[in-house]
Amino acid sequence: MLQWIFTNLDVALSAISQNKLRSLLTALGIIFGVAAVITMLSIGNGAKQEILDQLELIGTNNIVIEAIKPSLQDDVDASEEETSSSSKDKKSYTPGLGLNDIMSIADVLPGVKQMSYEVEKSIKVIYNKTNTSGTCRGVNNDFFAINNLELAEGSFFNPMQTEKGVNVCVIGSDMAKILFLGKSPLGQYIKANGVGLKIIGVLEKRVISKEHQERLSVSPFAKDLFVPIETFFLRYEDRSYVSQEDISRRERDKKVSNYHQLDRAIVKIDDINKIETSASLVERLLLRRHNDQVDFKVSVPELLVKQQQSTQETLNLVLAIIAGISLLVGGIGIMNIMLSSVLERIKEIGVRRSLGAKRKDIILQFLFEAVLISLAGGVIGIILGILGAEIIGQYADINAIVSGISVFVSFAISFAVGLVFGILPAQKAANLDPITAIRN
Repeated sequence: MLQWIFTNLDVALSAISQNKLRSLLTALGIIFGVAAVITMLSIGNGAKQEILDQLELIGTNNIVIEAIKPSLQDDVDASEEETSSSSKDKKSYTPGLGLNDIMSIADVLPGVKQMSYEVEKSIKVIYNKTNTSGTCRGVNNDFFAINNLELAEGSFFNPMQTEKGVNVCVIGSDMAKILFLGKSPLGQYIKANGVGLKIIGVLEKRVISKEHQERLSVSPFAKDLFVPIETFFLRYEDRSYVSQEDISRRERDKKVSNYHQLDRAIVKIDDINKIETSASLVERLLLRRHNDQVDFKVSVPELLVKQQQSTQETLNLVLAIIAGISLLVGGIGIMNIMLSSVLERIKEIGVRRSLGAKRKDIILQFLFEAVLISLAGGVIGIILGILGAEIIGQYADINAIVSGISVFVSFAISFAVGLVFGILPAQKAANLDPITAIRN
């Protein structure tokens, strides 16, 4: 059995080697088809990985609530109409986004798993004679878990530090590097806008591309300083508290100051299927508490990313269909050339039949030729596809990932194309009458 197979394989290889140029031209369709499949699958894998990276950055099942900061207003005394009682009635009082809103959401919304909230302020940090600028964020401990932040050393805030507003902080990796030059910052004291803080933790460095930072509004937090939110309110600023000085400054500057106690909050729920209805409920609750004033924004980043994923999958499907059409054309090309080859080699077939070759020998010979040409085209196409994916990744700024599965699938497809489109020429060759073939 094996001897029979190897004999016919040897005959097929001899036929291919005697017609190298024709074999190469026959394989061109497979070469470009397989190269297209490899490249498209690589781009698709890269897009899928990018989406997974985005989901990891933003977290899953999150509802994001952001305060809309008031813009600077024109002079309030510009016209009599703007200061009339009728115009004042058009805009109701709103307390802004605050801790009371978050507590209300926790009481009303079912399935809440975690809740984080934050407020931020630009600061100047000093340690000994070294100083740097950054952002101070007042947060609770859920902030670190929801944002997938990990510690390089130290610890996060404990309940006592959070509740009593103790002067402790966690700093980002870049801030630690700038201030301490490779030394451990744990237990050291720094001054942030004049407030002394003890460092209890340092964040693990997190690399995020600029594209992700802009698209998803996420930060690597590398130059940030984190304090318990009560510490922030006590030592820096609590915008929900309005003093006589604030009122005088507002009248003097004729500007609307930021009245939101919080800048941002994230609600993590336990069921992705309820995330849209939960977001809608959160929005309605906040509207009622803010007297129908839309001074906040509710969004679900995961849904936005999944919409992008759906669009990407549709694009990948279209690209796969185009690549599949290329393979189909390549298969038709193989069948066409092999049929022509049968007509050119009628005498050869007749001689083989007269020397004792059976119909199945002829079928196997021509099938081997078609499959070998297709496989050779597949191998060349895989190499070109990998090179193409690398080139696209470098010059088009697209993340292209070549997987072993895509290589295996392409190789299997090239084998199947050769087998399927080689059957008809093989049968046509085998059905030739030996006597007629020799006479031809």
